[in-house]
Amino acid sequence: MVRIEVNQSSGRKIPPRQIQQWVTHMTTTLHVTKPRELSLGIVGDATMKKLNGIYRGKPQVTDVLSFTNNERVDPTAQHDGLLGEIIICYPQAARQAKRLRHSTTTEIRLLLTHGFLHLLGYDHERSKKDAAHMRRLEEKILGKSMIP
Repeated sequence: MVRIEVNQSSGRKIPPRQIQQWVTHMTTTLHVTKPRELSLGIVGDATMKKLNGIYRGKPQVTDVLSFTNNERVDPTAQHDGLLGEIIICYPQAARQAKRLRHSTTTEIRLLLTHGFLHLLGYDHERSKKDAAHMRRLEEKILGKSMIP
């Protein structure tokens, strides 16, 4: 079970219960068994542009950023600590959803899944093989019909 802290500062608010259901589905599908914590931020264009500039050297709006927790976790703890943080840009998700002809909620779920996989160590930018593997996991979690 992954416990989620949600901070929604932009766009239509998504019920935290719905977000928890999405994350529970992901953890069940991917067999993530140890309790963890996840921070999710839903922000506007200006905040995302600033974060992308600071952390990736790309001062432009992007759809999702993932930040892993690189701290060593105490193996005797009841849970494995903070998994990481996912930041989603609501306006960018809305623009992408419109272009792809699905709802903004669907796009946010896609971005959350993509960011979650990054937190687990998957990276589509490493190689074509890794990109294909990550894509298969996204399809496994969301179903092929949800992946553009």
